[in-house]
Amino acid sequence: MVVSDRFESRVTSEISENGDAVIIRVAGNFDFNMHREFQRAYRNVAPPPKMFLVDLSATDHLDSAALGMLLLLRDYCVEVGREGFQPEVELMNVNAHVSHILSVSNFDRIFSIR
Repeated sequence: MVVSDRFESRVTSEISENGDAVIIRVAGNFDFNMHREFQRAYRNVAPPPKMFLVDLSATDHLDSAALGMLLLLRDYCVEVGREGFQPEVELMNVNAHVSHILSVSNFDRIFSIR
């Protein structure tokens, strides 16, 4: 039996234990192919949480499209903030390779990274 992971979601999301945050996990190569999944992970949350945590512990690589998606998430938070409380975005569990890409792109100045 051949089992393909082609249709397995590489972006998952869940509400944190305290309910204040949405944790978005990205596995594999974070690239344009994840655009819709990533967008669904934060746009389908009502009411918006206090924080979006993007867990990159299983992310092997990210490209410029992924950087753009992170900026779109930040823009979404600004948009939501016009109606009330503005959610924050934090990137977490980045490996050395991903950390280097974020640093070279100056994303460490835009996002909180832990």
